[in-house]
Amino acid sequence: MNTLEKILLFGAAPTVLALSLLEGVLLSRRGGYDWRAYGVSLFDYAGRIALTVFVPFTIAAPLVRWVEQHRLGTIPVDSAGAALALFLLLEFFYYWLHRAGHRVRWFWCNHAVHHTPNQLNLGASLRIGMFGKLTGNVVFLLPLVWLGFELRQVAAALTLNLLYQFWLHATWIPKLGWLEHWLNTPSAHRVHHAANLEYLDANYGGVLIVFDRLFGTYVAEREDLPCRYGLVHPMTSRNPFTVELAQWRALARDLARVRSLRALLGHLAMPPGWSPTGAHETTEALRARAAVPAGAPLSATQAPRLRTDP
Repeated sequence: MNTLEKILLFGAAPTVLALSLLEGVLLSRRGGYDWRAYGVSLFDYAGRIALTVFVPFTIAAPLVRWVEQHRLGTIPVDSAGAALALFLLLEFFYYWLHRAGHRVRWFWCNHAVHHTPNQLNLGASLRIGMFGKLTGNVVFLLPLVWLGFELRQVAAALTLNLLYQFWLHATWIPKLGWLEHWLNTPSAHRVHHAANLEYLDANYGGVLIVFDRLFGTYVAEREDLPCRYGLVHPMTSRNPFTVELAQWRALARDLARVRSLRALLGHLAMPPGWSPTGAHETTEALRARAAVPAGAPLSATQAPRLRTDP
């Protein structure tokens, strides 16, 4: 374990825990803070660290080894220029990793855990999903390894990127003026966590928001449209195992009923809500049904009825 990894594990990890707890105490004085949900986030946080440390496994391991053996060269991160290049390239590939986490059901099964809190706060930022490493999402970072960055350096840079995002989960921080055009801010991230049809599948950036603007996925927070946090179908359980496994169980049920290769691949690779019968519940289908484009006003009569999880 190098110096940076020690700082992240023994310095940053306790700090974010302390700050999330402090915010919880302060917000609870206003009433309505969900401490049981905070407990679920702590379970996920501890479990994710344990899996990272004790389970060095990913289904993409053969591909990782192949890329490391065939990389173009070695790029030491020993200068400001190399560090800047790693930062910008990581931002680009993180954008696609995060976008796939919402648009590819296999990756959504883990990433959905991060969106299960019905309150957005610093505690919710701890809940990322325990099985991301096992799903093989590292494939989105392998181009950096192929170019010459060491995987360990890329992983450390990703951890720093996620550490930046910790403060974005605060609902009490207002819009930040001109910074909204360049950075991922609490306002932009509130939209990302919102389940309103107008806000779905937006603002995937890590530190920067420029790739969302470039690829058409940026949606600004509106004063006339308060964010409703959580999943489209809200998660009401406070059982940590239910929260972690709900999407995986749903995927398993769908795969058990498949009768064709198309259905099998569709359930794994198409967006959440896709159905082989055409009765889709994807973001696009829900918006089309309600005749609402992204960011457009939604009348009370157009709002879809939402069920809750058992």
